[in-house]
Amino acid sequence: MSEIVMPKFGLTMTEGLITAWHRKPGETVKAGELLFEVETEKVTNEVEASVDGVLEEILFPEGSVVSVGLPIARLAGGTAGQSPAPAGADAPSARKLMAEHGIARDSVTGTGRGGRVMKADVLRVVATPLARRIARRDGVDLSAVAGSGPHGRIKAADVEAAKRAEPTPAPAVAGLIQPDPVRAATARRVQAAKRDIPHFYLTRHVDTRALNRLRADLNAEAAGRVKLSVTHLLVKAAGLALAAHPGLNRLWLPDGILALDSIGVGIVTETPQGLRIPVADRVDGLPLDDLAETCAGLFARARTGTLTSTDVSGGAISISNVGMFGADTLTPIISPPQAMILGVGAEQRLFRPDAEGRPALVQEIVLTLAADHRLIDGADAARFLATLARLLEEPLALLRPPVSAGH
Repeated sequence: MSEIVMPKFGLTMTEGLITAWHRKPGETVKAGELLFEVETEKVTNEVEASVDGVLEEILFPEGSVVSVGLPIARLAGGTAGQSPAPAGADAPSARKLMAEHGIARDSVTGTGRGGRVMKADVLRVVATPLARRIARRDGVDLSAVAGSGPHGRIKAADVEAAKRAEPTPAPAVAGLIQPDPVRAATARRVQAAKRDIPHFYLTRHVDTRALNRLRADLNAEAAGRVKLSVTHLLVKAAGLALAAHPGLNRLWLPDGILALDSIGVGIVTETPQGLRIPVADRVDGLPLDDLAETCAGLFARARTGTLTSTDVSGGAISISNVGMFGADTLTPIISPPQAMILGVGAEQRLFRPDAEGRPALVQEIVLTLAADHRLIDGADAARFLATLARLLEEPLALLRPPVSAGH
């Protein structure tokens, strides 16, 4: 018998909502058949069976929110369907735990990317069977439990103590609405991002007169093509700015810093299911018409709830444009594991002194860049924002291929 665990979709997923089981206990399952669906705050994922077998038991029904790596079902006659990743690819904290407890690596099922063994995977082995059973029954995350046994082995009493330490739910209040699981997961994610990421902010006013003229000229010749929006031009400019500052195209992960091999830009999108952040990839090299087509497809899938994991992966920066709602500025919260997010306000008409000091009517937007200080220093963020502003104020550069840093 093998255990089916909550899979990890994306670098920062910690829990998932089981929205559907496509097999019932006692039914035969074939490898490759759709078994269940998991929803995160980003996307709904369909999970296929990795081996043949019989679904012996479902441990968490539909509607359950389960931590990554916890068993959610048992499959009779099946074996682990994912070959282990190379030992050197395992999380350092996992390797340390396995060494401390003398645990053979091939006895641990990795839930990370490519079968990578994570700390939580080892903790399931380090914990006693009774502790694992209590944690599974009560939805306790073993990775948050301190073990009091030899070498930190988690015992049943440790799990019970962790349960008692949890805050007592407040009594029901008339008219109080409980958040649905997806909203609750989003709230936890945003709260953790604001608490754990050392944000700092830079603001810049950008003259959009040349950008507006270019956009109007391109759209006048857009027969049969997707009309270009300000967001399309912002995405392109952000991609080119990252190409000019490749040292910022990185993510902060629990195990270290990941340098991305392509330039993606996330776009905060309002949907009936809440906010989603699809990522347009390789935007620095995409012509504007192709970029507009790519964004149209991403927006359509976001609004119909059919985004894939690929659609929401990658990207060191996202853009949140609230200009269409009339807001002057936006101070945004970074979406982990990204390093930056750009808040964009509504276009404003105001007077600025011209070269001779006379008042001239201009059009401006206010850009607010939030950056992760663990990855980015203030001077680097300022240089990035200056490059972005120059690309928007001299927008003919958006029609050219990117220029690599140092050229």
